[in-house]
Amino acid sequence: MAKIDLYKQTGEKAGELTLPKEIFEVEFNGDLIHQALIMQLANQRPATAHTKTRGEVNGGGRKPYKQKGTGNARQGSIRSPHFKGGGRVFGPRNVRNFSKMMPKSQRRQALFSALSEKVRAKEIFGLEGYEMAKPKTKEFATMISKLPVQRKVLVIIPGKNTVIQKSAENLPNIKTIQANYINIQDLQRFKSVVLFKDAVDVIKKTFLSSK
Repeated sequence: MAKIDLYKQTGEKAGELTLPKEIFEVEFNGDLIHQALIMQLANQRPATAHTKTRGEVNGGGRKPYKQKGTGNARQGSIRSPHFKGGGRVFGPRNVRNFSKMMPKSQRRQALFSALSEKVRAKEIFGLEGYEMAKPKTKEFATMISKLPVQRKVLVIIPGKNTVIQKSAENLPNIKTIQANYINIQDLQRFKSVVLFKDAVDVIKKTFLSSK
């Protein structure tokens, strides 16, 4: 079984936290992690680029000039693509779908691989809990600073907790996420992970029991 250091809210070491090997002792698979990350980013990508066709641009209600006798090629509308201000041929449209698919089993395996690599790199730290009567950003930041974390920190909590979430929301390098929503993108973005002790059971229930 994988084990990580467990800390108290005061920053004191409280022993070790045992993690399920099915999630935190998985062989590293960089290709699968990359594939899962690309899928997640693609599914977040909006189709904002949009051009108008000749039927959508303004103007061109009448024939530019008569059919014969001008010496020019015949034209039916100034909205044609070869006219300035005319429609665009084969331009980007906002109906494009960038989403990608990936089997659920592979998504889970990529997530387990990323978590396991964090454990091997000693970038995951356990936390017994956090007790505070009301949200206090300064107090939460002080608590995090007492842990052996580096740079950007992802805090995995068991479930919705207004006190913790509001305490961390104004801290630029800290993000809180509920255990059942952990994902590849956040694990790659944040250097260190603070895992609440009670969140381990939520992760097991979410990602193992529903395979």
